Parts: sequence; C-alpha cells; structure tokens
Amino acid sequence: MKTTDKKETAKKETTSKQTATKSGTTKPKSNAASGLTELFEDSLKDIYWAEKALTKALPTMAKNATSADLIEALNSHLTETEEHVSRLEKVFELIGKKATAKKCDAMEGLIEEGKGILEETELGVVRDAGIIAASQKIEHYEIATYGTLRQFAETLGLEEAAALLELTLDEEKGADKKLTEVAVNAVNLEAADAE
Repeated sequence: MKTTDKKETAKKETTSKQTATKSGTTKPKSNAASGLTELFEDSLKDIYWAEKALTKALPTMAKNATSADLIEALNSHLTETEEHVSRLEKVFELIGKKATAKKCDAMEGLIEEGKGILEETELGVVRDAGIIAASQKIEHYEIATYGTLRQFAETLGLEEAAALLELTLDEEKGADKKLTEVAVNAVNLEAADAE
C-alpha cells in the first residue's frame, strides 16, 4: 500500500468517526447563537419573560397563602421582581438592545407546577408548605440563571451589566433564604402537626 493510500484511508476513518460521534447532536435552529454575546442576549430575553410572568404569578400565590409571614415574603418578593424587570431593561439598554421577552419554557413549567400545587392542596398550612416548595424551585432557577448571566457579562467585559445582575442575584438568594426561614420556623412544623 502506498503512503498516499494510507493517508487517504486514515483520513476516511477519522471522518467516519467524527460523523458517528456527531450523529447524536441536535441540529441548531437557523437563528442559533454562535457566540457568547448572542447567548447572553438570548438568555436575557428568557429571564425577562420569566420575571414578567412572575409578576402575575406571585399575587396568586399570596392570595392562596394563609401564613402572614409567607404572604409578606411573597408580596415583598413581588416588589423586588418588579424591580428585576426594570433592572433587566437597563441591562438591555446598556448592551444597546431593545428589551424583548422570549418565552421561558422552564419558568412556564415551574409556574404551572405551582398552580397544580394550589389545586392539589386544601387552603391552610399544607398549601402554604406547597407554595413555599414551588416558590423555592422558582428561586433556585432564578439563582442559577442570574449567576450564569452575571458570569457571561463579566467575561464579555460588561461590568455595569454584571453589577446589576449581581444585585438581582443577591436579592433572589435573599428571597430563597426568607422562604426557608418561613418554612423551617413555622409552616412545615404546623403542616406536620396538621396530620
């Protein structure tokens, strides 16, 4: 076998292995992000939709809660969430983009799960415990998202945007901590006693 034949055979084998490895990959959409800036912008659109959806969902949760501490925590976080929407609009402005929402499938699912908990529990401490559980799932999603967005902004040299995202991240962590305190210090104990 000639040297050129060996090289050609090796090249075909390598191409074949690459094709086999890539056969399980997902084909990107025509408008798929090709750089970190585009991924950052797309993720901002996603969380912008999520925060706007939460401004509608949080009042429903508060109306269905019975614990005064839980109601206060939810209403307080509603005020923060409204500020998060405004803050995201500032981030869009900083990067020279129009604030645009893109449906967030994750948040839609989490909100629907919360509605399901309301339907599956009686009004009272057990429902309160369910509201806290649903709310903390939402908070954890937001914490993960804002942590990622802040890091993207830092990597892209968008220091002012990173600072705004860090502020929101801290508030999301605070809301999660408050929900834990309400659960641990009262609601979960009362729900257990209700059995």
